[in-house]
Amino acid sequence: MTTNPALAACAVATIGPWTFDEYIEECRKFHSYPAPGLILGGIMVQAARRRLPEGVLFDAVAETSSCLPDAVQLLTPCTAGNGWLRVVDLGRYAVSLYNKYNGEGVRVSLNAEALDAWPEIKGWFFKLKTKKEQDSDRLREEMRLAGESILSVAEVQLKPAHVGKTSKGPIAVCPLCGEGYPRRHGAICRGCQGEAPADLLGRDDAQIPDAPRLTAVPAEEAVGKTALHDMTRIDPGESKGAEFTHGQTLTAGDVCRLQAMGRMRVYLLENNEPGEEWVHEDDAARAFAHGLSADDAIVAKGEPREGKITLLAARDGLLSVNEEALERFNLVPGVMAATRHNCSVVKAGQPVAATRAIPLYLARRDFTKACALLDTEPPLRLLPIKPARAGLLITGTEVFTGLIEDKFAPILTKKIEALGGSVVKTLFAPDDAGLIRDGVKSLLDAGADLIITTAGLSVDPDDVTRKGLVEAGAEDLLYGMSVTPGAMSLLGRVGHARLLGVPACALFFPTTAVDLLLPRILAGMPITRADLARSGHGGLCQECPTCSFPHCPFGK
Repeated sequence: MTTNPALAACAVATIGPWTFDEYIEECRKFHSYPAPGLILGGIMVQAARRRLPEGVLFDAVAETSSCLPDAVQLLTPCTAGNGWLRVVDLGRYAVSLYNKYNGEGVRVSLNAEALDAWPEIKGWFFKLKTKKEQDSDRLREEMRLAGESILSVAEVQLKPAHVGKTSKGPIAVCPLCGEGYPRRHGAICRGCQGEAPADLLGRDDAQIPDAPRLTAVPAEEAVGKTALHDMTRIDPGESKGAEFTHGQTLTAGDVCRLQAMGRMRVYLLENNEPGEEWVHEDDAARAFAHGLSADDAIVAKGEPREGKITLLAARDGLLSVNEEALERFNLVPGVMAATRHNCSVVKAGQPVAATRAIPLYLARRDFTKACALLDTEPPLRLLPIKPARAGLLITGTEVFTGLIEDKFAPILTKKIEALGGSVVKTLFAPDDAGLIRDGVKSLLDAGADLIITTAGLSVDPDDVTRKGLVEAGAEDLLYGMSVTPGAMSLLGRVGHARLLGVPACALFFPTTAVDLLLPRILAGMPITRADLARSGHGGLCQECPTCSFPHCPFGK
C-alpha cells in the first residue's frame, strides 16, 4: 500500500521485547486471536510506559473490558489477578499507567479525529465494516504505520480510590450459600444479594416449596381454638380491617361472622406448625420494620395488622430513600416495602413507609436474605431540616433604583420560614458584579449560613450575578437543572454558607425548582450534577390553576 512518508515516520518496529510481527504471534497465543484491539492496545501500553519515569512501580487502569486489558497483561507486570490492573468499563479505548503510591501517571487514548488518514482502522473502530468485510492484513499494516500518531497522550492524577491496594478485610461465611466472602460486602455475600452470574443447579434449597403445608378446619370446629393469622373484613365503600387477629381465641359467636365473611374454613395455630424453615408474616413484618431505617427517627406504628406494619416519622424532617437499596430488598421473593417519594418533607407522626411479607409464611432463606440486605444498607433515613439563617441578595438595577417594587423578598421569606428558618439580612444590588460581590460578603459577615440571590441568571447581557458570585469566592457551582419552571437555578458554596441562585420565574410561578432544592439544602443533602440531571423525570410543572404542591407529580 502507498503511504504518506510523514505518517510512516511514526511506524512501529517493536512492541515490548518483540518485533511487530512477533507481537502479533504473542497475541495469538495469549488471546487465541490477534485481535485488532489487542494490537492497538500494545502500541498504547508501550506509549504510556515510555513516558513513565525510569524505575517507577506502576499500576494500570483500562477504561474498556475489550482487548485492551490483555495488552496490559502481556506487556507489563500488571494483571487482574495481582490487583495491579483495574478495569473501569466506561467503553472508552484508553489506558492509564501510574505510580502505584501517588497516582501520578500517563493516560493514552485513541484519537478518533486522527483516523481519517487510516480508513481501515476507522472502519474497524467505528464498526463501519463487519469482520468479514475487514482486510485484516491491511488493518494491521495501518496500525503498524500509524503508530502513536493516532493516539492522545496526557498526564493524569488518579483518584484516591484507584491508588494503593485495597485489602479484602475480614472473611466471613455467607449464611445462605455457605461460601467465604469479604465481610465488608454485608451480612450475606454479593452473590446471594442478587449479583451472582449463574444459578446453581441441583441445590437442596431449590426444592423448597412456595408455601408450607397448612391444614384448615371448618369454621364450626374452630371454637375454642386460636386463629393463625389476621382475617380481614371488607364492607365495600365503608370499611376494611382485621375482624379477627393472629392469636385470637375463637368463640361460638364468631362462627356466624366468619361464615358471613366467606370464611367457611380457617387456619388454626394448634394444628399448624410449619417448622423452622418458615417465618410467620407478623414476625417478618416486625423484622423488616426494624431494618428499613438506619436510626430511630422512623418508627413502627404498633404491631402488625393484617400482616403489615406502617412506619411513621418520629420527628419533622426530609425523607431520604435509597432507591437502589429499596429495589434490592423488593426483589427478594415474598417481601415488600413501599415508601413516600424520596426527598419528601414530612411532619412527625406522618406515615413514610409500609412493609410486610406477602405470603402468610415466608421461606426462612428469603427472610434471611431480606434482613441481610437491610442490615447492609437500610433504604430509609429521616434527615433533620436545619433552620436556616438566610441572607437575601436581591439583584437588578430596576429594583435597586426603585423603578419597580421588589416582590422577591416576601416570597422567599415565606418559603424559608415555612421550613423553620429566618432571614437575617436582605440587601439589594444593581446589575454590577462588584457590588454583588460586596453584597455576598456583607451577608456572610451578618452570619448568614444560606445565601439566596435572585435573578440575573439568564442570558441577557446585564445578567452578571454569576460573575459577582465567583468574585465573592463561590465554589462548586452547578448552574442549570432539568426542571421547569426553574431551569436556570444555581447551587454552590461561598465561604461557610450554602448558595442558592433563584431565577426570575419564582416571581410568577407559586412552585418552582426552589421548592425542590431548598429542603434538600437545609437537610444537608449533597446535590450533584447527576441529581440535577435526574430531576428531569417529573420535573415538568403542570402550572395548574390552583397549585396543590407537594400533593402533585412535580419533582417526583
